[in-house]
Amino acid sequence: MHPQTLRKYERVGLVIPSRSIGMLRLYSIEDIVRLRLIKHMVDNLGMNLAGVEFALNFLSRMMGLMEKIQATSGADALLRFVVEELEGILGELVNMPQPDSRGAEELPRRESQ
Repeated sequence: MHPQTLRKYERVGLVIPSRSIGMLRLYSIEDIVRLRLIKHMVDNLGMNLAGVEFALNFLSRMMGLMEKIQATSGADALLRFVVEELEGILGELVNMPQPDSRGAEELPRRESQ
C-alpha cells in the first residue's frame, strides 16, 4: 500500500497506528487486517471512504454485540440467529449501490406522507 494512502486513511481516522519515539508509524496486526479490509472495500467493492467508515463502524458495533451474546451462557440458538441476521444485513450494506457523481439535487426524493 502506498505511503500516501496510509497517511490519508490515518488523516480521515480509518486507522490510527501507534508511533515510535522517532514518530514512525507502527502498525499492529489488527491495523494490518483493518487496512486490508479497507483496501478490499475500496478496490473490489467500489466504496468511497465515507462508506468504508460507515461499514467499519457498523461492523465494530455488530462484533461488540456478538461478543456480548457469546458471553451469555446457553444462548447458542440465539447467537446463530443473530449471526445469520447480521451477515444478511452486512451483505446488504456491502452490496448497497454507491451514489454516483450526480449532485444531491438531482437524486429522486421520496414524497412526504
